[in-house]
Amino acid sequence: MKHARGQQRKTRQRQVILEELRRVVSHPTANEVHHMVTRRLPRVSLGTVYRNLESMSRSGVILKLETAGTRRRYDGTPTPHYHARCTGCGCVADLRMEPLEDLERRAQGATGFSIMGHRLEYIGVCARCAGKKRTQREE
Repeated sequence: MKHARGQQRKTRQRQVILEELRRVVSHPTANEVHHMVTRRLPRVSLGTVYRNLESMSRSGVILKLETAGTRRRYDGTPTPHYHARCTGCGCVADLRMEPLEDLERRAQGATGFSIMGHRLEYIGVCARCAGKKRTQREE
C-alpha cells in the first residue's frame, strides 16, 4: 500500500516505540528504546527499533540528536527546543526556553544562507556528576 510522501504506515511496533519514547524525558539511545519496547513487545528486534527510529526522525515525528563522539539519542518531542548535554555521563536534558528567532536572522545575514531552522546544545556538567566531583575532592 502506497502512502503520501512523508506519511508512514502505522504499525504496532512503530506505535509502541513512539509511545515509549514520548513517555520519557531522558533522550534514550536506540539500545535503551529497545529495552523499553521489549517489555511490551518481547520479540521486537534491535534492528526493527533502529529502522523505525531512523524513519520517524526522517519524517519529523521525533528528533535524532547527534553530536560527534557521542551516542545517537532520540527525542519524542519534535517541536523546536534546546538541549543541555553533560560531559560527565552524557545525559541530555531539555531546556525550557523559547528558541531564539534572532539567531536565525543573524545567521542568514552573516552567511547568505536561507536559514530554515537551528539546533542549539549547551555543554556542561549535570547536578549528579557535579555532586560526584565534589564528593571525590572532599575524600
